[in-house]
Amino acid sequence: MTQIQTTRGLQPLAPGVGAEVTGIDLSSLSREDTDFVLDAYHEHAALLLRDQDLSHEDLIAFSSLFGDVDEAPEAQRSKAVPGKPQIYVVSNIKGDNGKPIGSLGAGEAIWHADMSNRENPPEATLLYAVELPPEGGDTWIAGMAAALEGMHPDLRRRIEGRSIKHDGTYNSGGFVRKGVVANDDPLTCPGTLHPAICAHPATGKPVLYLGRRRNAYVDGLSLEDSEALLDALWAHATQDAFCYAHRWRKGDLLMWDNRSTLHRRDAFNPDHRRMMLRTQTKGRAAPRAA
Repeated sequence: MTQIQTTRGLQPLAPGVGAEVTGIDLSSLSREDTDFVLDAYHEHAALLLRDQDLSHEDLIAFSSLFGDVDEAPEAQRSKAVPGKPQIYVVSNIKGDNGKPIGSLGAGEAIWHADMSNRENPPEATLLYAVELPPEGGDTWIAGMAAALEGMHPDLRRRIEGRSIKHDGTYNSGGFVRKGVVANDDPLTCPGTLHPAICAHPATGKPVLYLGRRRNAYVDGLSLEDSEALLDALWAHATQDAFCYAHRWRKGDLLMWDNRSTLHRRDAFNPDHRRMMLRTQTKGRAAPRAA
């Protein structure tokens, strides 16, 4: 394992989002380390910490700095680490029974914010790299504060004061959620309304809040006008200028704030093994309009 630096540092990952934290061992955090990481998280919305060697207990303990750690839903508990329901396995590896030990397989995961269909969506998501394919599976993050700041005033005026329905039918892999009937009509599909422009609860900074594109609907518009507006918003928000693309190394811990980012994953060769450990923190409040 690479020796971790002993001097804390912070290096931006991209102009629009993210920073790499150096010189911190997450398995033995000091109070000063914790304060440094929390400040960096609120400022940059996504953090990378490389060369970590974390036990399951270390991952849960670090995740808890950002809120109460959620457990995998009961229906997905088989995809959690045995005895550690807070750690969800994201993997295409198959067990002795021939079934995947984790979720999401090897396909693309489209742009989304995690579980934005909830009334109180989860806040932080953390992903720790255990086993990786030789290529593919990159994770992309888009900064929604930068996207809003860089938005043309005319486009911003079209969404000010409006809410967007966040679909509850499909997950980020495009599969129908357990217990839900397939529905491709944005007007009638299940979902939750959230403000299009939210005030970040920790910083107060206004951020664009899109969730996911499929079945989204801008409340109060015709379906045709809603689709056109959403297409314009997504084309703007996922520009390279606002994004960071992460190529994984074993021991990487990448985390992001679901309240102020979108993320996606590239597909990879299904014959290659990939295993990540994922945690998330519970949402404490509904998104609030800026």
